[in-house]
Amino acid sequence: MTATVPQTSTATSPARTARVVAAVFVVANLAIVEGMYFTASPPAHNTLTAVGRFLGLHLAFVMAMQLLLIARLPFLDRRVGMDRLTTWHRRTGFTLFWLVLLHPTFVLLGYSKLDKISFFGEFSNLAKQTPVLFGMVAAALVLITGFFSVRFARRRLPYEAWHALHLVVYVVIVLAILHQLSEGSAFKTNALTQLYWWALWAFAIGALITGRMIVPLVRNARHRLTVAAVVPEAGDVVSVYATGHDLGRLNARAGQFFLWRFPGDNGWFQVNPWSLSAAPDGRNLRLTAKGIGKTSRSLRNLQVGAKIFAEGPYGAFTADQRTRPDALLIAGGIGVTPIRALLEDEHMTGDIVVLYRVRDEAEAVLLGELRNLASARGARLHLVTGRTGAGSPPFDPFSPENLRRMVPDVTERDTYVCGPLPMTEAVLRGLRGLGVPSRQVHAEVFRLAS
Repeated sequence: MTATVPQTSTATSPARTARVVAAVFVVANLAIVEGMYFTASPPAHNTLTAVGRFLGLHLAFVMAMQLLLIARLPFLDRRVGMDRLTTWHRRTGFTLFWLVLLHPTFVLLGYSKLDKISFFGEFSNLAKQTPVLFGMVAAALVLITGFFSVRFARRRLPYEAWHALHLVVYVVIVLAILHQLSEGSAFKTNALTQLYWWALWAFAIGALITGRMIVPLVRNARHRLTVAAVVPEAGDVVSVYATGHDLGRLNARAGQFFLWRFPGDNGWFQVNPWSLSAAPDGRNLRLTAKGIGKTSRSLRNLQVGAKIFAEGPYGAFTADQRTRPDALLIAGGIGVTPIRALLEDEHMTGDIVVLYRVRDEAEAVLLGELRNLASARGARLHLVTGRTGAGSPPFDPFSPENLRRMVPDVTERDTYVCGPLPMTEAVLRGLRGLGVPSRQVHAEVFRLAS
């Protein structure tokens, strides 16, 4: 069956619609929070505690928004994509970091002035009050997580450690709620403000529990995924085929990914995000991974019939994002997996060009499959090899000039790019240099996400 891809505008694209809805939701709720602060009673003791109260109220609001960002809401995930949501999550996380730092600082300064004791004396004094102590512990946990979220620290953490570290968010939530129950004042002005405040938190926590616990448990109980086959690919790359019951009900799409666990072979906390490397057919799912971390290296030792616990499908890196009739698919290294799946997808219609960037042909995973699919679909496949920066002039495969040379009508196509961050950034720079509209560019970057 041939699918027709409509011409969509920036005003009606799924991603833009989701961003507008998200922005309206945040602004509307922020306006309510501002109103709660300025109508709160009794008044603060002094200017310093007033600032502390203002920061504390916004800290709690930002924390609720952060919960919604990590709840994997289908409306946002399938339109905006996990990659962009991860960016929002990081930015919100650093906002949270500074609010956690500043809120207690101003409160302590205000009360130390009121009690006429030192800052650290006031710290010791307030820490004796259990609700305040809950808040202090929660703040300390957020600050520790924030430190390891800084780029230089994050790059040194294996994905499994990064994921485990972020599980402290559940402890922070409990402590934050206990702190608010006793210390919150701005939302206790009247019954209406209390109803709004706890409804907001109930919505955020309910979305988190539903998206991160209930839905995955129900899906895995329904589909009962197991390993059907393990196939070594080139080098240290391996493909794992998963089968189960009624997989068509997952509604998985080419280009999406799952969070995979193999509880019989690895610890429960060892979870990795791997894209589907073949278009789902309702009977099997396939992931292809390079042996980088402990979990990925152990995939080749999986036994047929081993149980799989998978969360997903996630991501908006799909043909649903199309705005033009033709497409350019760009892959780098192991980032070829969702690109290979998209090339197989019946919804990826029109004229297709594939650029596969590797240092040499020996590193080109799934190259034979790409060639077969390209031949069957009448697509053009370019294997881009060589070391970036080598030669004179320096080799720059994704400069605007080289992109135009390989794909003369690149500005008229949707471009899908997936690969290591440096390569992806180079592609995005080249596309911007050519004036390709952002609505036609769909990028999936390898990032650590909680």
